[in-house]
Amino acid sequence: MVSVHQVFNGLALHPRNRDCPHESRALPHVKQTRTTSNICRTDRPFSKARRFLADVASICGSRYTRAWLALAYPSAYNSLMMHATHTPPEDWHENAYDLVRGIAAYSGSAVVAGIGRVIAKHRDADIANAFNYKQVGCKIWARDKLLESAGSAFERIVVLGGWYGILPAMLFEDTRFDIGAIDSYDIDPAVEEVARTLNSAHGARFRAITADMHALDYRTIGADLIVNTSCEHIADLKLWLDLVPSGTRVLLQSNDYFSEPTHISCVSSLEEFQARAGLSKLDFAGALPMKNYNRFMLIGTV
Repeated sequence: MVSVHQVFNGLALHPRNRDCPHESRALPHVKQTRTTSNICRTDRPFSKARRFLADVASICGSRYTRAWLALAYPSAYNSLMMHATHTPPEDWHENAYDLVRGIAAYSGSAVVAGIGRVIAKHRDADIANAFNYKQVGCKIWARDKLLESAGSAFERIVVLGGWYGILPAMLFEDTRFDIGAIDSYDIDPAVEEVARTLNSAHGARFRAITADMHALDYRTIGADLIVNTSCEHIADLKLWLDLVPSGTRVLLQSNDYFSEPTHISCVSSLEEFQARAGLSKLDFAGALPMKNYNRFMLIGTV
């Protein structure tokens, strides 16, 4: 099982996309060579597919990573593969779909297989952004600390601001957990079908629902864990938490990325985050340093 430290230490990171404090340990750069040959040319759509492939590799573990990154950096292999390759299609979706489908078959990863379905069915979905290594790293961190602090068994988990359902997919795939069902709520109706496609392998155990988190009746949804990893988007965190019944376990994340316009309620420190949340019991509090900001997380009880 790949750890958050492996992800951020650069075992599977694209060097142009690194956003971690351990740059000196990242994979060595492969010299990118431009030639006049159509076979060796680095086209922009294919470059996007390479970056996406490197991000996909980060979730599946280091034993697969080197083989996939060989595909992600084809220029190093062009001289050897000159007669076995062909000009990549202009549409990066075709490259990404073929590569991800092959990776899913090789690794047996339900998450990667789900991403392949999304690429094929939802061409406008920003799945490359939703599954970039920063997103994956933060979710691995959340998953590991949840296991350490709250155990492995949950009847129903509710994820708020669930977007494309990446975190539910990662939790379902992790065999350390015993999870009955996960509901993913998001206010954006455009993400509902994408989340369902990504998690379709889990059948009725997964639901994607379009709803405003402030309008939910938390007394009736039957969750033994509520996850909200986008607290920086909530104007008044305590006002929202007051809607959640006392005794409910929560996992919360925020950050100090004040320069992002959509972050309307950042916190300057972990201590400020704890004070704003005002949880009655705190099982975990920690920070994950990034290049441009810090990610904060609390796990505890309202």
